[in-house]
Amino acid sequence: MARSDPFVEHLAGVPLFSALSKKELQLVAKQADEVRASAGETVVTEGAAGADFFVIIDGRARVVRHGTQVAELGPGGFFGDLALLDRAPRNASVIAETDMDLVKLGQRAFDELLNTAPGFAKKLLAGLARRLRVEDAKTAQ
Repeated sequence: MARSDPFVEHLAGVPLFSALSKKELQLVAKQADEVRASAGETVVTEGAAGADFFVIIDGRARVVRHGTQVAELGPGGFFGDLALLDRAPRNASVIAETDMDLVKLGQRAFDELLNTAPGFAKKLLAGLARRLRVEDAKTAQ
């Protein structure tokens, strides 16, 4: 999938991918698939094993944890980034509020990128470190 569309721009804003060059972001985008979710559809379910990362291109979703809405996501919003690194249970459900266009990257495609692109893993670790610093700063406040 050749992309120079909003998905590549949105990827640059995802902490996990923040250290990647535009060319590397395009490599990630080529491995992704476009998917649609209808209003009311549960895209991911809390407690289920996760293996896919999603970026919202159009539409809105709510994030529900333990039966309580904890966030709302719109275009550029993302979820499931950590599922690319391990298959731990999802910590929340994401439910489409409106019809949504999303782009999905699976763990298998992500693993292929790690194995074929030199330096990719190190840059992803740098992005993950940024995410951890941000989360650590939130808990320190």
